Amino acid sequence: MIKKFIDKLLGKGAAAAPKAGRPKFGKREEVPFSVHGINPDLVDRRANDVVHTLKSAGYEAYIVGGAVRDLLLGLRPKDFDVATNATPEQVKSLFRRAFIIGKRFRIVHVVHGRGREHEVIEVSTFRAYLDNAAAEQVSGNERTSKQALAGMTHAVDASGRVLRDNVWGPQEEDAVRRDFTINAMYYDPEAQVVVDYHKGIQDAKKKVLRMIGDPATRYREDPVRIIRAVRFAAKLSPLGFEIEPKTAAPLLSSQTLLADVPQSRLFDEMLKLLQTGHALATIATLKKLGLQRGIYPLLDVVVERADQPFVTAALQDTDRRVGEGKPVAPSFLLATVLWQDVRDGWEQRLAQRQHPFPALQDAIDEVFNARIGDVSGRGKLAADMREIWVMQPRFEKRTGSAPYGLVEQARFRAGFDFMRLRADIGEVDEALAEWWEEFSTGDDTTREDLLEQVREEQRARQKATAPKVRRVPRQAEPQGEGAPAQPAPASREPSERPSERLPEGEGSEGTTPAPRKRRRRKPSGARGGQGGGQGGGQSDSGGDAQG
Repeated sequence: MIKKFIDKLLGKGAAAAPKAGRPKFGKREEVPFSVHGINPDLVDRRANDVVHTLKSAGYEAYIVGGAVRDLLLGLRPKDFDVATNATPEQVKSLFRRAFIIGKRFRIVHVVHGRGREHEVIEVSTFRAYLDNAAAEQVSGNERTSKQALAGMTHAVDASGRVLRDNVWGPQEEDAVRRDFTINAMYYDPEAQVVVDYHKGIQDAKKKVLRMIGDPATRYREDPVRIIRAVRFAAKLSPLGFEIEPKTAAPLLSSQTLLADVPQSRLFDEMLKLLQTGHALATIATLKKLGLQRGIYPLLDVVVERADQPFVTAALQDTDRRVGEGKPVAPSFLLATVLWQDVRDGWEQRLAQRQHPFPALQDAIDEVFNARIGDVSGRGKLAADMREIWVMQPRFEKRTGSAPYGLVEQARFRAGFDFMRLRADIGEVDEALAEWWEEFSTGDDTTREDLLEQVREEQRARQKATAPKVRRVPRQAEPQGEGAPAQPAPASREPSERPSERLPEGEGSEGTTPAPRKRRRRKPSGARGGQGGGQGGGQSDSGGDAQG
């Protein structure tokens, strides 16, 4: 290790490297506005400010990467990155709100604005090209070799994957380190010049996605480039771009290298595939390249269920929102993908006569453990997904104060949009979604009218399902002694009142009804049976009436 360090200081490492193994740094070409035609109005003002500040301090500074590619294609970039020859510490000193982040690649985040309106300009320092064969090597990975990596600036693991790359160098070496030719161009917004080392402008015109250097070697250096190739191919496919055959050939065979990449990084890359506005195109590209399985377990589930109406609707909705410049949350999309698992687990527990709410919570926990695993940020993600799922049965309760409490929930809109998608595919009643849409946006009067509507519907249902009571006709009065007396009916219609059944002039105030025949009383020892009790009661009543 010490010998390698001394050789690196003396430049022996580079001299000893075989000439054939040296990269082609490319010839610097400065392309003027008359050729590239970039519209300066598409350049973000804050990215211009960062470039201007760095250049005013005496450093080189350029907009770099995907932003330059999009500008060449006439698109408005969503993110702007800046590259400079200033070190991270020098960059940080020039801006009031700047933060050095990262270990594998140290970069600076320059923050403009606050709250939801804030924007981050990512500033990286030109990196030197270093032969990975001469890099320091560790036996483990980022987690297992933290102590060994602490003092290293250039290190690889046993497979050749770069774990540290923080050696600064000239722009031409920084360009050869980048992955695709169309991502390796530098744009000076003040001079309106594009600096191109690897024919990136030509490839952009040819609509070709080509790797710089040997593709298999570049995938081995950083296997995440496999995912990036898919993402760029999906994003640019509507414009007619295709991956160069030589660049595409090692993709499938290099896929096994992803097993050594930390799960948290793969999870983040998966979200980029699904949340950059080209989710459906990404699914199609993965299938086209034979990469529909094996990149990341949760991504496998997404691809597998992408044809289901509910998941398709969620992917389309995500692409639409990104296209309209609206925010999207990974919790919503993943909640739709995994809803089938949650619903099935919940129904199984309900069939076992478990209480509904604990059964739903247990089903959710089971899905998290089986599908999400232990990744960075799972706590926040899981909390948001849980709220969306738990809210679904609450939409069925539309009486009392429950609707008012639900619309005040912080995640109500996400939960409602989720239910709205369920209604679109027929999983819940369309009228339910429309009711909640009106309730959530209506004033107090509208809300009260909607609640009254629900109450009327409930009363109508209760009336329709209530058992009908059949009226039994009254039997004729018993005749003769010893005939069993009939009990008085529990209720009578007004037309059946006794006074109305008497002959005219009888039964009104001051008159005496016709006497009934008195039955002979039985001896006291014979009373107490059912017939005696009912008959005795009626006889006593008749005796009083007769007076």
